[in-house]
Amino acid sequence: MTCIYSENSGRKPVITKELVVKDFRRNRLLYLMVVPMAVYLLIFCYYPMYGAVIAFKNFVPARGILGSPWVGFKHFSDFFGSFYFWRLLKNTFLISFWSIVFGFPAPILLALIFNEVRGKKFKKVAQTVSYLPYFISLVVVCGLIQDFCSEQGVIGQMAALFGGTPGNLLARPENFRTIYVASGIWQGVGWGSIIYLAAIAGIDLELYDAAVIDGAGRFGQIIHITIPCILPTIIILFLLNIGGILNVGFEKIILLYNPGTLSTADVISSFTYRRGLLEMNYSYSTAVGLFNSVVNFVFLVIANALSNKLSETSLW
Repeated sequence: MTCIYSENSGRKPVITKELVVKDFRRNRLLYLMVVPMAVYLLIFCYYPMYGAVIAFKNFVPARGILGSPWVGFKHFSDFFGSFYFWRLLKNTFLISFWSIVFGFPAPILLALIFNEVRGKKFKKVAQTVSYLPYFISLVVVCGLIQDFCSEQGVIGQMAALFGGTPGNLLARPENFRTIYVASGIWQGVGWGSIIYLAAIAGIDLELYDAAVIDGAGRFGQIIHITIPCILPTIIILFLLNIGGILNVGFEKIILLYNPGTLSTADVISSFTYRRGLLEMNYSYSTAVGLFNSVVNFVFLVIANALSNKLSETSLW
């Protein structure tokens, strides 16, 4: 938007009503393109936030949100004092943490590898193969994981071959997080590499030519040219991952866990699903979900502030 600068500070923007009207008239088609997305956000993202008020009420569907009695922070205190709180927080954090530690760098490494492949046909085939798991239904993926990890499955047999104990790997609580994180990397690494490949494609080729003149090899070009150029993209995506550190999807958890693995597999989202939809305790589950969202928001704000201070790259 067009703006002028005050004489006192020299850099402080001052936006007047006339400038706003002028900018709107000049870019009216662009503003018109924003309208559908703005309507979508208002209807499906912001309006439903009103329903979060039931976390502070004893919600009765027959009475509605306004007619249900207030209970204040009762549901929050019940959750914080319950046996499940620390177990859910630990499981959710550990699964998210290991998914970020091992899952976040994987698409970056794959994109760097694809960028160095010179055979076009092999590169296209390899990329297509890496993308395929992302398009497979999650139900099918979880079915494959259960078959592979069964006593007669491929992974189960390989584990026994290398000295492991034969049996159903998913039936052991200590294996659940490893299987969850590893299968998530396998499913999303190819699709996640697309954005990094797009960032690499935007790098000026003259930088590589200059690096070759300076004597840099292919590995040196990756270290000194490719990675620094895509670093802003890496930081932005890392911040988005940190912002959802407690957002472990309940679908895959529910499809893979069993009563014997709840000690390591049960997370906040699966607990919310059981209490909210299966037990119909809507207020309690909303309070748990609201707590989850607040924690994610705090992590995002802290990570964004640190990133802005250390790298001058941030979401806002």
